[in-house]
Amino acid sequence: MSAEATKAQERPVTVELAKEFGLSAEEYRNALDILGRTPTFTELGIISVMWSEHCSYKSSKVWLKTLPTTGPQVICGPGENAGVVDIGDGDAVIFKMESHNHPSYIEPFQGAATGVGGILRDVFTMGARPIANMNALRFGSPDHSKTRHLVSGVVAGIAHYGNCVGVPTVGGETNFHPAFNGNILVNAMTVGVAKTDKIFYSAAAGIGNPVVYVGSKTGRDGIHGATMASAEFTEDSEEKRPTVQVGDPFTEKLLIEACLELMETDAIVAIQDMGAAGLTSSSVEMAGKGGLGIELTLDTLPMREQAMTPYEIMLSESQERMLIILKPGREEVAKAIFDKWELDFAVIGHLTDTGNLVIKMYGETWCDMPIAPVSNAAPEYNRPWEPTPKSSDVDDGVLAGYSADLGDTLTKLFGCPDLASKRWIWEQYDSLVGGDTRFMSGQADAAVVRVPGQTKAVAITTDCTPRYCLADPVEGGKQAVAEAWRNLSAVGALPLAITDNMNFGNPEKPRIMGQFVGAVQGIGEACKALDFPVVSGNVSLYNETNGEAILPTPAIGGVGIMPDAMIAVGIAFKNEGDVILAVGETKGHIGQSIFLREILGREEGAPPPVDLAVERRNGDFVRGLIREGLVVSSHDVADGGLIVTIAEMALSGGVGAYLTAFDGASPRVLFGEDQGRYVLAVRPDVAATVQEKAKAAGVPVTVLGETRGTALSGRGGDIVSLKRLREANESWLPDYMAAEL
Repeated sequence: MSAEATKAQERPVTVELAKEFGLSAEEYRNALDILGRTPTFTELGIISVMWSEHCSYKSSKVWLKTLPTTGPQVICGPGENAGVVDIGDGDAVIFKMESHNHPSYIEPFQGAATGVGGILRDVFTMGARPIANMNALRFGSPDHSKTRHLVSGVVAGIAHYGNCVGVPTVGGETNFHPAFNGNILVNAMTVGVAKTDKIFYSAAAGIGNPVVYVGSKTGRDGIHGATMASAEFTEDSEEKRPTVQVGDPFTEKLLIEACLELMETDAIVAIQDMGAAGLTSSSVEMAGKGGLGIELTLDTLPMREQAMTPYEIMLSESQERMLIILKPGREEVAKAIFDKWELDFAVIGHLTDTGNLVIKMYGETWCDMPIAPVSNAAPEYNRPWEPTPKSSDVDDGVLAGYSADLGDTLTKLFGCPDLASKRWIWEQYDSLVGGDTRFMSGQADAAVVRVPGQTKAVAITTDCTPRYCLADPVEGGKQAVAEAWRNLSAVGALPLAITDNMNFGNPEKPRIMGQFVGAVQGIGEACKALDFPVVSGNVSLYNETNGEAILPTPAIGGVGIMPDAMIAVGIAFKNEGDVILAVGETKGHIGQSIFLREILGREEGAPPPVDLAVERRNGDFVRGLIREGLVVSSHDVADGGLIVTIAEMALSGGVGAYLTAFDGASPRVLFGEDQGRYVLAVRPDVAATVQEKAKAAGVPVTVLGETRGTALSGRGGDIVSLKRLREANESWLPDYMAAEL
C-alpha cells in the first residue's frame, strides 16, 4: 500500500469526526491548543483512545488518588501494569483484576477469553510467572432472553483461554440480577510470583535504545476497543462486534515463556504489554514515564492483514503482543529467544530526546506530536455527584407474614440462582494444572495456591455484594473489602493487599457518580482500618444500556499469605462430634438480605453496617486459632446468614449438624447478614480452650451445636436432609443451562 492510497482512506479531521472517536468538542479544542494545528487522522485516533475513559480514567482518578496505596509490604502500587507485594524470602506476589465487560456482552466467548489473556500479560510483563486466575461474573436475570447464551459463552471463553495457557482458574463468584440484563460484568484476576530483585517496569530509558515488537502479528481486530468500552450501549451495540479482540492462548503460553526467558538475561530496559489502545498506549506510556520521545517505523512491524494503515496499526488491539526497550547491542540475544519460541520479533523504532511520538510508514510521517503535553493534559473531571439517600433496616412488620417451614425455606434458598452451586461453571476450568492448588472453588472461602517449589502459599479471593452497594455505596464499599479480609482470614491467611475493579454506570449522571464516590470512600476507610492497601485496579464506567445502569459493583480482589499451605482450612465439616461455634455478634440485620429478596420478594432496607474494628479483631482471632491448629472447618457468614453458612459447610463435607441454639429462633437470627462473623468447627477436646481464648480476646463466641448425621436437625427433629438440599443446590444451574437457548 502506498502513502497516497493510505491518505485516500482517511477522512478529514473535524470536530464531528472527533466526536465519533469519543472526544467532546471541548476535548478536541484542547487537542488543537496542544498541537497548535489540526491533528492528522492518525494523531486524532491516538489522542482519542489515550483520552478515553478506559485509558485516561478522566472521571475517576480525582477520587482514586484518595485511596491508601502504601504499606511496608508494598513494593509497587498503582501506576504500573499490576501491583507488587513482598511475601518474604525474596519473593513477591504480583496481581491485578481488570474488566472486559463491554466486549463480553457483544461477543461473550472472545470477550471473556481475551479478558483472561490481557490480565495474564499485565502480570507476567512485570516478571512474574502466573500461578492462578480468578473471575467475578455478573449476569442478568435467568429469565432474560440473552442470559443463557452469555453465561455459556463467557464460561467457555474463560475455560478455553485459561486451560490452554496452563494457568489454573481457582475461584471467583457468579451472580444474577435483572440490573445486568443489558451489561454483564466479566472481571478477570491473575496472581503471579516473582523474585523481588527481578521485577520489571515500563518506564523507558536510554536515548537511542531499540524499541522491539514481539508476539503475534497485528490485525484489524479491536480497533477503537478502548473507545467502545468508554460508552453506553444501545440497541445497535452488537454492531460493535469488530471492536472485540480475538485471542490465541497457545501463542500466549509461548509469549509467557519467551518473556520470562529474556528476563533471565540483562537485555531488558523496560517492557509493556499491548492491551487497551494497543501499540499506542504501550509506546506513549513507556516513553512518557521515562520523559523521552519515541520514533516508530511501522513498515517492518509484523502484520497479518494486507494494506493496513498507520491509524489501524496504532489502534489495533490484537492480542498476545508486547513492546520491549532493549539495551543497545542486545537485539540478537533477544531475537534468538523469540525465534526459539516461534514468535514474531521486529525492531520497529528507537527512543529519542525530542519528547515526541513520531510514526513513519511508506516513507512519510503520519504522527509527530509531543507526548508529555498530550499525557499531562488528558482530561481530569471532578464530576458533580449526589450522595445516595440512607435507609434503615426493615422493621419486623415486613417479617410478620413469614410462616414457612424452615426446611422448605432453606431448600428454596439453596436452589436460587445466587446461592445455587456453580459446579457447572468451575468444573469446566482446569483448577489443578501446575500441581500447587491446595483449595479451589467450592472448597474454602479463599483459594489457596502454593508458591511453586515452596511450602508457603498465597490465598486469593474476589468479593462484592452489589445489592449492598446500591442501597448504601459507602457501607457497600466497606463491606466488599471487609468480606475479602474475612475470606482470607477464614482460611488462615494474613491479608496483604487488594486490587479493585470499579464497575459503574454513566458517571455524567450525578446519582451514578455519587455511587462511585461513596464506594471509593468506603473502600478507602476499610483499607486504612485493616492495613489492606490498594495496589492495582481498573475502572469500568458507562455500564448502561438505554439509560439503565448496572448495580454499582466495586469488585475487590484480595491476596494473603500463609507460611504453609497445609495450615489452610476449608469450609467442609469433616468429622462427627465436632463442636460448631459462631464467632461474632448476631444482631439480626435483615435489610438487603438474600432471605428478604428470595423468600419475601423484597429488595429494600439498609445493608448491614460494617464495624471495621470488630472485623479486624475477629479476623485476627480466627486466623490465630487456625495457625495454632485448633480449627477443623471455617466459613465466614455472608449471604443467607448463619443457617445458610452452616448448611454450606454440611453440604461440602457430607456431614450434618445438630443445632441447639436455634430453637424458636426468628428469621433475623437465622438469616440476618450481620458482618464480622464466622462459623467454626472444632474438636470437642479443644472447644473449651477456644472459648477461653475468645473471652481473653473480647470476641463473642456462641456454641451452636455439633456435627452429626446426614441432615440439619434440632431438638425437634430433622429440619432438612442434606440430600434434599444438595439436589436443590446442584440441579439449578445444570438444568438452566440444559434448557433450549
